Amino acid sequence: MITEIAQIEVKPGSEKDFEAAVAMAQTIFKRCKGWKSFELHRSIEKPSRYRLHIKWETLENHTVDFRESDNFTEWRALVGPHFASPPEVEHTNTVLSF
Repeated sequence: MITEIAQIEVKPGSEKDFEAAVAMAQTIFKRCKGWKSFELHRSIEKPSRYRLHIKWETLENHTVDFRESDNFTEWRALVGPHFASPPEVEHTNTVLSF
């Protein structure tokens, strides 16, 4: 299992609208191949900065199955208007968990 971590800067003043759009998108992710879980974290120090943590079975479930699907297009249509800049995305493997 891998974790996609996306750092997202939203336009100041659009935080609540962005959060509502992400909440609406839960049905999109629930139908995606290999999707496991989804968390949205908001920075305390920088309230227009979010980190999205999505767990996928495989890297390809995100980079191919999701990114090349209509689900991705639907996701971006919901949340994209709130982005101040393109998200920074990376993938991680869990090496320790307590």
